[in-house]
Amino acid sequence: MATERSRRLPTSQVLLGLLVVLVGVLLLLDTTGVIGTDDLLSFVPLAFVLVGVWALVQSRFRNVVGPLLLVAVAGAAQLVTLGYATVGEVLVYWPVLVIALGLSIALGQYRSRVRPTDDEFTSAFAAFGGVEKRSTSKAFTGADLTAIFGGTELDLRDAAVADPPARINAVALFGGVDVVVPREWNVRLDVLPILAGASDDRPRRESEHETVDLVVTGFAAFGGVTVTD
Repeated sequence: MATERSRRLPTSQVLLGLLVVLVGVLLLLDTTGVIGTDDLLSFVPLAFVLVGVWALVQSRFRNVVGPLLLVAVAGAAQLVTLGYATVGEVLVYWPVLVIALGLSIALGQYRSRVRPTDDEFTSAFAAFGGVEKRSTSKAFTGADLTAIFGGTELDLRDAAVADPPARINAVALFGGVDVVVPREWNVRLDVLPILAGASDDRPRRESEHETVDLVVTGFAAFGGVTVTD
């Protein structure tokens, strides 16, 4: 049941991607003179607030600091855009970011660093922080992993793929995504790096079978996507 819900509901990565597409469409309509979209574009920060709230809900409030920072920064930008505050008034509160960073470090000492899941499909969204998950599913099908100014790790050493290949879509923006896989898995890496890196860091060895167990796609900009064992 949990797996069906996770597949039915959009992940934070999907919402972020749709948001970027929407902003691009609005900009295109405006620059080509088809229709003026200035009023709609002024509410773009609010959409990022919604992404942060959704990341909070989807993580069941276990990933708190990163999404709250996204909500705070986007919310402040929205206030400035709508004229309810000035840039100077908002910048007065920049030490809040330092406080949030300290809280993230401190809270990391008291909560479980790795979150186990037996869902066939899982997702992780890290913004200004880190998220670590371990899959124990014996019918793993894939994942959406996003890291923005942070890091995401998915450990698949206790997982199995019933119908290969499983597929992971990874997005790393000024952050890193790590995928830990069993040593015997065949992994195909199809990640587009833009001033970034994408690599399979496992030692080279003879494959025991020709079937591709996992395909990792996505892109990395000023960050990296790494497959390790």
